Amino acid sequence: YSNGCFRLPNGSERAPDASWVSRAKWDALTPEEQDTFPPLCPDFVVELMSPRDSLEKTRVKMREYMENGAQLGWLINRKKRQVEIYRPSKNVEILENPQTVSGENILPGFVLDLAPIW
Repeated sequence: YSNGCFRLPNGSERAPDASWVSRAKWDALTPEEQDTFPPLCPDFVVELMSPRDSLEKTRVKMREYMENGAQLGWLINRKKRQVEIYRPSKNVEILENPQTVSGENILPGFVLDLAPIW
């Protein structure tokens, strides 16, 4: 899916900077749903802060993803060299200047090297 915009269960339309949807969740959609704004929340989302983004508004978006079914989310803040890790029903974990972040049990084996991002 290349459009990148999703219609979340709460009706909001969101386009994370990067996302991943499980094959089972994707295959449960009709071809028509797959061709438009899929009515689902990705399992994994990434938001990469740009200089013009509001940190608080991006945090609200991350919480919205979790409330709508995302299992893992990363908010990458280049300016502060921080990664905020979001998981359902858990406190946000903030990593200071991490070298890598992992897809945990949502994307086993996936590790993002943050050196090129910083």
